[in-house]
Amino acid sequence: MPPPNIVYMHSHDTGRYIQPYGYALPTPRMQRLAEEGVVFRHAFCANPTCSPSRAALLTGQYAHSCGEFGLVNRGWNLEHPERHLAQTLQKAGYETALAGVQHVTKIVTDQGYTRLLTQEDKALPNAERAVKFIEERRAKPFFLDIGYIETHRIKEGFAAQPDGEAPADSRWLRPPAPFPDNQTTREDFARYVDSARRLDAAHGRVLDALDEAGLRENTLVICTTDHGIAFPGMKCNLTDHGIGVMLMLRGPGGFAGGKVLDALVSQIDVYPTVCEVAGIPKPAWLQGFSLAPLARGERAEIREEVHAEVNFHACYEPKRAVRTRRYKYIRRYDKRDRVVLPNCDNSSTKEFWLEHGWRERHVDTEQLYDLAFDPHETANRAADPACAQALEEMRGRLKAWMETTGDPLLTRDVLDAPETGELNDTDGHSPGGDPHFPAREWLRKKFGA
Repeated sequence: MPPPNIVYMHSHDTGRYIQPYGYALPTPRMQRLAEEGVVFRHAFCANPTCSPSRAALLTGQYAHSCGEFGLVNRGWNLEHPERHLAQTLQKAGYETALAGVQHVTKIVTDQGYTRLLTQEDKALPNAERAVKFIEERRAKPFFLDIGYIETHRIKEGFAAQPDGEAPADSRWLRPPAPFPDNQTTREDFARYVDSARRLDAAHGRVLDALDEAGLRENTLVICTTDHGIAFPGMKCNLTDHGIGVMLMLRGPGGFAGGKVLDALVSQIDVYPTVCEVAGIPKPAWLQGFSLAPLARGERAEIREEVHAEVNFHACYEPKRAVRTRRYKYIRRYDKRDRVVLPNCDNSSTKEFWLEHGWRERHVDTEQLYDLAFDPHETANRAADPACAQALEEMRGRLKAWMETTGDPLLTRDVLDAPETGELNDTDGHSPGGDPHFPAREWLRKKFGA
């Protein structure tokens, strides 16, 4: 069998809100992919913000290890672009192609793609660029990266429903778990449902093209997203609402048969998985573990815990988390005691929370959640004497991970920002009507850094 092709399909802001994860959304193509492959029900991103999340998956390193502390469009960048998965696959003889959004490096050519389909066919939708590429005849295996923006908010809304289809009817929908069930939240979620249907249709075009080209059997399809959906308390947050992601694989290496696995896994485990399935030596910098032993049934678990972090998004909000099967521990490292509002996309649901006092709500520096009894992470047990032992254990787990990975927050109160970095004011109300500030100047003003 020749080396497998790799198709990496990733979306903005989808979390796990698709049909295969039990939600009442019509995403039949992703459902079919799940039934043909392997679904990881407890998969987590390493950073619930756009660029750092993708950077972690595509380097196999946590965000503070690969140097991507914030968004590329606000000045941050990979410290070692040569560690990008496309670079490794290209050196192993793969043709590498980018068909959609990348959001990982300032200069896209740093990533190691031999074909930039986004420049070859600028007028085509991402899925159609990918289809054209799949239809080409070639002697080499390929790595095809397809980034979708369908489930990303456009200002306060989402992409429209697929052409010719009626929009989702909010009367029959239930909003995500953190929000009350009312007309505002239902209507907001209905527009997300429309965007997810559009994403599903795009994925279907690519999957059909693989079948029509006879490439299904020797192609590893990876379907995932960067982090939770763009609702308050989700994206940019370290609860499972923010770091929980869909992750489905289909193809060689045991990724078949409609398996549903409950092992804790991280997106940094994708890179070593690709290396194993493709028969490529794993680079020394990788911090994850291959998912293949789980798919083949050789192991029930590959890790006891997953870790995640936030540094910079639209604003500075340093925090870290460790999650085991039983507990979640979150630690904030800044001096504010409220949620940082610019790190939440604008929406009618956000406005609803603001109208009910979200801006004034206290946020604890340390948070401990007992996931057996509180899966939505609403009751902080960090100050509960009955949880003192669990708190110390989770503190120790987090510190050990930070030490092992060289996390700069261990020795510095405030992280540095690039010269070109831009941030927003913490409360979302910036003086002079300009929401953007030079990041280093902003940090000095706020923290004396």
